[in-house]
Amino acid sequence: MFSNVSQFLREVKVELKKVTWPSRKDTIGSTSVVLILVIVISVFLALVDLGLSKLVRIVLD
Repeated sequence: MFSNVSQFLREVKVELKKVTWPSRKDTIGSTSVVLILVIVISVFLALVDLGLSKLVRIVLD
């Protein structure tokens, strides 16, 4: 079992050397896009929720 674990860890090390990691600029750019989209979608959903709640109040009154 120990040999299997050590072989697995060696293979992981070899595979990690093949990975192309994004640059700091790419990471910051991607994070910015995600944050902006989350904010836009949150505002949209808040407005839809507000509109639907007002519509339900009008219908129930």
